[in-house]
Amino acid sequence: MKRGAAGSVRGIATAVLAALFVALTGTALHRQTVLWSGVELPWGVAAALLLLASVQLWLAAWSRSVIPTAVAGVVSYAVVGVLSSAGSAKQLILGDLVGNVWVFGIGVVTLIMLMVVKRLVVSPLRRGRTAAAAVAVEPLSPR
Repeated sequence: MKRGAAGSVRGIATAVLAALFVALTGTALHRQTVLWSGVELPWGVAAALLLLASVQLWLAAWSRSVIPTAVAGVVSYAVVGVLSSAGSAKQLILGDLVGNVWVFGIGVVTLIMLMVVKRLVVSPLRRGRTAAAAVAVEPLSPR
C-alpha cells in the first residue's frame, strides 16, 4: 500500500471514531441549560457544536487534509439522524428548537469548517509545495 493511501485510510478511520465520539457526546450535552435571571439559556447546544468544530479542525491539522473533516461531519450527521429518528419513547433528540439547532447545526458547522480548513490548513501546504518545486526546478544562479 502506498504511503499516501495508508495515510488517508488512517485519517478516515480516525475521523469515523472522532465523529462517533462527537455525535454521542454532543447528543448528551445539547439539552444542558443554565437558569440566568429567570431565563433558561441552552448552553449545551453551543458547546456541542463547538466540540464538533474543534474536532474537525484537529483532524484537518493532524492529517493535513480536508477529507477527515468532511467524513467527521457526514458521520456525525448520520449518527445524530439515527438517534433523532427513533420511536417516541426512545428518541434522544426532540424536534424542538434546541434539537433542531443541534441536528442542522452539524451541517452548517461542517460547511464552515471545510472552508476554514481549506484556507488555513491545506492552502498553505500547497503554497509551500509549489514554492519548493519552483526552487528545485530553477536553481539559483551563481554570482
